[in-house]
Amino acid sequence: MTKKMALSHSKAADQTSIFCTLFLVIQILQVCSYSEPAVSHSRVEFLPGFQGPLPFQLETGYVGVDESEDVQLFYYFVKSETNPKEDPLIFWLNGGPGCSALSGFIYEIGPLYFEAVEYNGSLPTLVLNANSWTKVASIIFVDLPVGTGFSYGRTPLASQSTDIQSCHQAYEFLRRWLIDHPEYFSNTLYIGGESYTGITVPIIAQLISNGNEAGIEPFVNLQGYILGNAGTFPAEDNFKIPFAHGMGLISDELYESLKRSCRGNYFNVDPSNTKCLQFVEAFNQCTSGLETAHILEPNCGFASPRPLKWFGRRRSLDERITELQTPQSSVSAFYCRIDGYKLSYYWCNDKNVQEALHIRKGSIGEWERCASNLPYEETLIWNSIPYHINLSRKGYRSLIYSGDHDMIIPFQSTEAWIKSLNYPVIEEWRSWLFNGQIAGYTRVYSNKMTFATVKGGGHTAPEYKPQECFAMFKRWISHEPL
Repeated sequence: MTKKMALSHSKAADQTSIFCTLFLVIQILQVCSYSEPAVSHSRVEFLPGFQGPLPFQLETGYVGVDESEDVQLFYYFVKSETNPKEDPLIFWLNGGPGCSALSGFIYEIGPLYFEAVEYNGSLPTLVLNANSWTKVASIIFVDLPVGTGFSYGRTPLASQSTDIQSCHQAYEFLRRWLIDHPEYFSNTLYIGGESYTGITVPIIAQLISNGNEAGIEPFVNLQGYILGNAGTFPAEDNFKIPFAHGMGLISDELYESLKRSCRGNYFNVDPSNTKCLQFVEAFNQCTSGLETAHILEPNCGFASPRPLKWFGRRRSLDERITELQTPQSSVSAFYCRIDGYKLSYYWCNDKNVQEALHIRKGSIGEWERCASNLPYEETLIWNSIPYHINLSRKGYRSLIYSGDHDMIIPFQSTEAWIKSLNYPVIEEWRSWLFNGQIAGYTRVYSNKMTFATVKGGGHTAPEYKPQECFAMFKRWISHEPL
């Protein structure tokens, strides 16, 4: 780590300490202010679209957070299908910010999928996911921040939040949920997420750790965290050009010209550096027709809102309409991935589905997979590296994985910030296998951090490579080598 980077990390760490100290004072006061957790939950045994009773245990509910409990956070909880009394507990968030936990529950690591057939006006069909991570762990999928999915605020003020505020609310949610589910006090806990949660998950883990040290009840048995294709630090965009060159998307000549004229800073370029701007424009022309979430898939428009810090703007109304349009020429295996995403709108906005999930009537308007107008303020820090440093010092485990065909957060970016932590390598770069074939590559560091690429994976790797990612998770969560 360079001296400049060390000073930057130290300054950010000081800011972290101030935030966490103030938060702990607030939390201690709140613990004293209530005795019963504001939690409501219901068992779900049948779901519209799935034939017969669910072969796993599903619970849905709300947890009220903040002193007035005006923030009502919705969750889906699935018990481990193996041994829920002893298997790990995962607290899972999706990115965006503002993408519903249903994305994790239905499209990625949960027990159900939508059947990939053309929408015909009837309710989409649900089928079992043989590669659900709930085979070996219990998972709480939470709609966070407030305004995401079925979570809502009772007042206009409660409907607004920031990165730091939503992290505090996540910790409060977890404590109240555990108080309501004391049988999970002793289960090991991991915080997990993808994409934008690369900013929030390490903060949440830090708050939990600090709360445990301060004696806040209940004690949370945190053991580590899991992040996939995670946003982490401001210079991430600079790795898109090396990624594009490595994937054969731009020529050697253009790559050399970019390196020479831009000197490693390819975005937020000085306007006076006309050569760099010229070559960046050439790069944009070469890559503008790609689906950046997975460069091998067809580009069919936006499937979810892109984070403001990465793309400089929210989706326009036209982009949102593109996602919501009824597919006219879908095939059974979905030519466009967003055809599959559209099924969630038909399903979640169905009256019978909402009754089965025990959604409070009138609590939200139209359900969206990713909130288009979320009143949410992203952090000014935009650098979670100091949190990784602090968590590493405290001995927490971490699994950091990257779908290697993702151009939104290229795997080279993730490698770079992990290397900047400057921990010794204890297991050198090697392939990891699934069914006798190379499924990706991995390296293990002395701070208990495992980095893994997923061969052929996109921005949400388990969605593209479910079998391989389940094998990766199962091995890691069981303390086995990948």
